[in-house]
Amino acid sequence: MLKERVFSAAVFVPLILAIAYLGGIFSDIFFLAALLIGAFELCRLLRGMGYYVSEPLIIGGVAALVLMRMIFPNFEYSDVMVVCLIVASAILSLVRYERGDIQASLTFALHLASTLYLGWLGGYFISLAHVPQGNWWLIITMIIVWFADMGAYFIGRRFGRHKITPRLSPNKSWEGYLGGIVFGVFVGIVLSLLLSRTGLFTGMSVVHSVMLSFLISAITIFGDVFISMLKRVAGIKDSGRMIPGHGGILDRFDTWIWAVTISFYFLKLIS
Repeated sequence: MLKERVFSAAVFVPLILAIAYLGGIFSDIFFLAALLIGAFELCRLLRGMGYYVSEPLIIGGVAALVLMRMIFPNFEYSDVMVVCLIVASAILSLVRYERGDIQASLTFALHLASTLYLGWLGGYFISLAHVPQGNWWLIITMIIVWFADMGAYFIGRRFGRHKITPRLSPNKSWEGYLGGIVFGVFVGIVLSLLLSRTGLFTGMSVVHSVMLSFLISAITIFGDVFISMLKRVAGIKDSGRMIPGHGGILDRFDTWIWAVTISFYFLKLIS
């Protein structure tokens, strides 16, 4: 398992970083495709829980929200799209009720939440990439997440004693959580110093790097736990099989979605 994770990371990490560095239409199309695959995996999870799922509405809604963010990165007209999705989800739930579905009210909530989770939050991959020096902000965010994950994994395996969520994710410990924060903050500082000295990226001071790294390392674990909860209820280990040793797109993007959202608004705050 560990060998698979390392091998996948050796291939997957440089690919993602290269795409993020290229930016523009390359990263936009890549993240759109990844989020659509994630939407398909999420539909599979919900269906595994016994819920009715309209893949055209969820996948189409995610596509619409992300495409809107690509065309209007400053959120113009995004509110119109959200209203359309609310109406579509409401109509679907009414139709399901008329057909005798006793979970019709859940249909509305699940479809709207799914499209907003992957379409709206996932859209911050696009929004972050489109800010000044956005490719570097995206790269830094991803690297912080990777090192925080690695720190939590290795420290947790070696020193983990006190479980965070014994029922949901028994392998996650408070020791690993703190180790992930330390690793994440450390790599954030190193990246800030290296990039500023080379002149490649000057948009973040050491103080800002500490703040951002801490926020990402401390908060994104809950994105992982959230998807773990869905998988537990659905009775499956991984959301997919696209990435050997890691699972599916949701298994890899569960923390990134939160991280890019944090980075985007952190950048707005310090600007």
